[in-house]
Amino acid sequence: MNADILSKLIITKIRSVATVFTPEKVKRRMENRALWAVIIKYEGETVYFCDGKQYKSDIENLVVLPRSCNYEWLCTKAGHFISIEFECDAEYSHPLVFHTKNGERILQMVKELEKKRLVRDAMTEQESIRDTYSVLLSLARSEEPKYVPTEKYKRIEPAVRYISENYHKELSNELLAEISGVSCVYFRKLFTEIMGVSPMVYAREMRINKAKEMLGSDYVSLTDIALALGYANLYDFSRDFKHRVGVAPSKYRN
Repeated sequence: MNADILSKLIITKIRSVATVFTPEKVKRRMENRALWAVIIKYEGETVYFCDGKQYKSDIENLVVLPRSCNYEWLCTKAGHFISIEFECDAEYSHPLVFHTKNGERILQMVKELEKKRLVRDAMTEQESIRDTYSVLLSLARSEEPKYVPTEKYKRIEPAVRYISENYHKELSNELLAEISGVSCVYFRKLFTEIMGVSPMVYAREMRINKAKEMLGSDYVSLTDIALALGYANLYDFSRDFKHRVGVAPSKYRN
């Protein structure tokens, strides 16, 4: 998926954000593109050609042009486009097209970025990189299928939300069933059917996943992590972590 490619990009510098008008029938060829670019053709239409494939660019089809890509483009309908060009070491051989109904909203994000860069200060570059990541995230999200929760999931959703906010606290099936407004027996059966694990296993997995994240920091000690996650002491945390992950937290951190 195109979103997977965007998720791996590490932006080092924004080179330009610019609005350009392209007349109809103008055609260009690009060899070994040096920069990544996000292209929003918000008036008219442009078609990109690469390895025998065509990629349409308009307000509902936003194009990302990768570094090292070879392609031709033809403006089939005159109009403006706005682009963000940025430095990134990653390479890819074909244009990426994101079909979206949010083209106008993403366009406004890029136009705001263009205006910000006219008045520069010490943080302009950092803010530009941040805003470009926001644009890439919006593009990636446009590719995700819309999730419509089932009626069954809606019954346990309050409990799922409660676990995500309180995984570090003492939880019980009785409490979660009460929050969901169903009997304890039915709640455990329904939760396991939908989530693939029991409520308590789900909560412990969330706690362990949070522990893995916290172990990536050298600012907090193992004891601090244990207490923050609701364990009574470091021994209980280490035993639980090793049981579920296969190595002690100290070794996982290293």
